[in-house]
Amino acid sequence: MESAPGKPGPRRRDDSAAVGKFRQSVHFTASFDGVRLAYGVSGRGHPLVRVPTWISHVEHDWQSPVMRHLVGAMASRHKLVNYDCRGVGMSERDVPDMSFDAWVHDLEAVADAAGLERFALWGISGAPAVAIAYAVRHPERVSHLVLCGGFCRGRLRRDNSAATIEKARVMLELIEQGWGTEEPAFRQVFTSLLVPGGTAEQWRWFTDMMRKATSAQTALRMLRLWQTIDVSDLARQVRCPTLVLHARHDAIVPYEEGKLMAALIPGAEFVTLDSANHVILEDEPAWPHLLAELHRFLPVSETLGNADPHIGIGELTEREREVLELVARGLGNDAIARRLAISPKTVRNHITSIFGKLAATTRAQAIVRAREAGFGASYATQ
Repeated sequence: MESAPGKPGPRRRDDSAAVGKFRQSVHFTASFDGVRLAYGVSGRGHPLVRVPTWISHVEHDWQSPVMRHLVGAMASRHKLVNYDCRGVGMSERDVPDMSFDAWVHDLEAVADAAGLERFALWGISGAPAVAIAYAVRHPERVSHLVLCGGFCRGRLRRDNSAATIEKARVMLELIEQGWGTEEPAFRQVFTSLLVPGGTAEQWRWFTDMMRKATSAQTALRMLRLWQTIDVSDLARQVRCPTLVLHARHDAIVPYEEGKLMAALIPGAEFVTLDSANHVILEDEPAWPHLLAELHRFLPVSETLGNADPHIGIGELTEREREVLELVARGLGNDAIARRLAISPKTVRNHITSIFGKLAATTRAQAIVRAREAGFGASYATQ
């Protein structure tokens, strides 16, 4: 049964996707104007809504070598609601209204359809602007904001010089000429800016995903809108705890724009990620740093904690378990490096990742949780 235009539709399961131990059920609902929206639900814990960008697909993101570590990490600790905005992915493609206000209404419709009362919002790139607007409209429903690689001011709002206008025109022309074609060269320009540190597989997936995610016409409409938005005034009205993260060498959104966003939002924390990738990849040092910050900042429900007192232990790699064993025995980083024949810097990277997965903020806290899980049984300092 189709939903009546203007009213959120009932939640309906249509399909499912599974990656590892996480299973996602896919549903559809209708936005304020009847546009059909696809959303997925996975995991359990404090609810977290991932606000989408123009390159998303509720099903394909779980198989993506660029995105699966992000959605998997979130679903491991939260009830993750992941949706495609209008015109993109599994949501309705041919839509008359492509406006910023419509995007905020879409988030409202998905949150209502998923039955969420109070939840955190997570957004990358242009999505933080939508998250900010929703948080201001519905302060009673948003517990936390996580804004990564985002901006308050679109390209043409922060700089209207002739050079910037010309660059914006060239990007639009690239989309118009090459987005929907079989030839990937045009789309690779975007890929090289989004994930310059990606592997050949990641580049290939991202380039193919652009064409699968949406049409050239919709991509043009969305980019024109992103270039001209300005939520600076709204950012000043945010009242929930906010974490702003930004890659220092991001080629899509300037690092200074991330700092500005954090400065405008009252009390926001700002974290610099040592990366040039707009989307942080799983195999770079910035990923365990990002994961640790997310685990530290976002709440974990008491129910989840009680059901799994050793949350995160199962996520550790074999090497991380070796490092944690030695940490639990009381060894310092240099001693661990000698024992495992690795560099102290590598040990630090492993420990950062371990802290993130265990939701530990100090070494002492990590040691307690490790010993509770059976690590370092001898407690021997060597």
